[in-house]
Amino acid sequence: MATRARPGPEDTRAALRQAMARLAAGDEAALEEVYRLTRVKLFGITLRILGDRKEAEDALQDVYVQLWQRADRYDPARASPIAWLAAFARNRAIDRLRTGKVRGGAVEIEEALPLPDEAPLADALLIDAEQTAQIHQCLERLDARTRQHIRDAFFGGLTYAQLAERAGVPLGTMKSWIRRGLQRLRACLEASEAA
Repeated sequence: MATRARPGPEDTRAALRQAMARLAAGDEAALEEVYRLTRVKLFGITLRILGDRKEAEDALQDVYVQLWQRADRYDPARASPIAWLAAFARNRAIDRLRTGKVRGGAVEIEEALPLPDEAPLADALLIDAEQTAQIHQCLERLDARTRQHIRDAFFGGLTYAQLAERAGVPLGTMKSWIRRGLQRLRACLEASEAA
């Protein structure tokens, strides 16, 4: 008996992009597919902010109702579908916090506001699933020393001071190495996006 291969991350991303396009065109069946592909991640976001399962479920329901009404506002040139939906879920959860009617386990609104949104910074780009492969390709183009320092800083969580001490160089030198490495990394990523 042949086993069916599970779809990989790229297949899932492609399916979500297609479902979002169909949803924007008014295809009701696409909403079910978007829900199936995103409910776990979006529920995790709303639960983390609201701290209550029932509140998170209610916020998630609001997300999909609003999505049905506003799917045509999604612009694939500005963000990946999951980044856009994650920001959407985050905003719905924060809206619920602002009403003041949320049960006891919710985070304070000030704590919820700085949660990542759809405009990732350099370290968030390292996490974004759609760009991971390209980032690693660009990292491989850096010299070994710079590549290792950037990985230690962004994946390992080391500070510039810790990296400088470990490498036996002044703090300013380490900052310069990483800054130049990030500039080259960004140029590589921009070039790959333009291609």
